Amino acid sequence: MGKLLLTGVDGNLGAEAARVLLTLANKEDLIFVGYSEASLEAFKAQGVETRTANFNYYDGLEEAFAGAERLALISMPFVGAKRQNAHKNVADAAKAAGVKQIIYTSLVNAGDPTNPSVEKKDHIYTEDYIKSIGLDYVFLRNSQYAEAMISNYFTYVKGDGVLKNSQGDGKMAYISRRDCAKAVAYALYKGNEYSHAILNINGPKLMTISEFIEIGNKATGNHISYKAITDEENYLIFDAMGVPRTTDGVFQKGSEAPFASEGMVTFAQAIREGKMDLCTDDFKKLTGSDPITVQYMFEHNADFQIGERHSKDI
Repeated sequence: MGKLLLTGVDGNLGAEAARVLLTLANKEDLIFVGYSEASLEAFKAQGVETRTANFNYYDGLEEAFAGAERLALISMPFVGAKRQNAHKNVADAAKAAGVKQIIYTSLVNAGDPTNPSVEKKDHIYTEDYIKSIGLDYVFLRNSQYAEAMISNYFTYVKGDGVLKNSQGDGKMAYISRRDCAKAVAYALYKGNEYSHAILNINGPKLMTISEFIEIGNKATGNHISYKAITDEENYLIFDAMGVPRTTDGVFQKGSEAPFASEGMVTFAQAIREGKMDLCTDDFKKLTGSDPITVQYMFEHNADFQIGERHSKDI
């Protein structure tokens, strides 16, 4: 049997997926791929085979993927044609290298053409392309990271106490990034149990942002309230925070919002319009574990912040 190859181990999600995968599989059966030798040193020291790759360019990718039977592609940290091209390069090289199955971190409801999330466009492109070239697949359609909204909550704790965004009364089954990483590790490890599969990786309960805030208030003793605003007003808030509108912009080191505002605002729009309100038990079926609750994350909030933008756009 070929090896299990995990990409993106330099990033927040990929590093956690690597940690979990090392508890499931023998290190001799693994290949970890990152953007630089420095990002791979800790894994190499543990005896894992490591390889560097730049997905923006096809050259060298077939060699980087050689010997792998299954490959987990963690979505790249930029949006638009550049990300689509990088994902296409990975899929093409994987097929040429003899990889049989790709595990891909996609987005909840990516297949809905009425979903307004700008991120969705890249995810459905990637899903469709992987299908078109005949590779087997497991698409992990993730709900929104709870960590993103927990960090956002504390931004307003330090501010005026009124969390503002444009998702209104829409619902989301918030999922921990840790659980999304766990799903990647288990899907890669158990890939032979799945074929042409789409799994929705959701948190345990659908809730509005007001309900999310109420849980946070009870757990932390704060008194944040919620105010619904328009999408354009939402953009202006992020502008004032120095958040770039697209991933072509400059990301401030240590920003509490390490994502482009276009992605966040259109995500809020999708939630408001009911395009993200999926809640399944796919995560538990895959991992055997219940997803972490929002209450637990707020009670241990120091461990559930979104953190800095780690993956490098090279």
